[in-house]
Amino acid sequence: MANFSSDNATLLAAALEGLELQRQRIDAQIAQVRTALGKKAGRATASAAPSLNGPKRNLSEAARKRIAAAQKKRWAEYRKNKASGG
Repeated sequence: MANFSSDNATLLAAALEGLELQRQRIDAQIAQVRTALGKKAGRATASAAPSLNGPKRNLSEAARKRIAAAQKKRWAEYRKNKASGG
């Protein structure tokens, strides 16, 4: 690092102190947001992320059969097109 005069060193020390205060405020704000989201103040993990899919839905047996039949139909059509060169 270059040779600084005492005025520059004082200025840099004051800047460093200001930056550290900003970091402390930002860290406190991050902790507040994480608390509001129901997370601990530590680092966020992928497992702590809220589910975007919503609550689990329970399907009836008939609905599962309809979905399975439709999927089999789509795969059959795909294989037919693939075999015919499409």
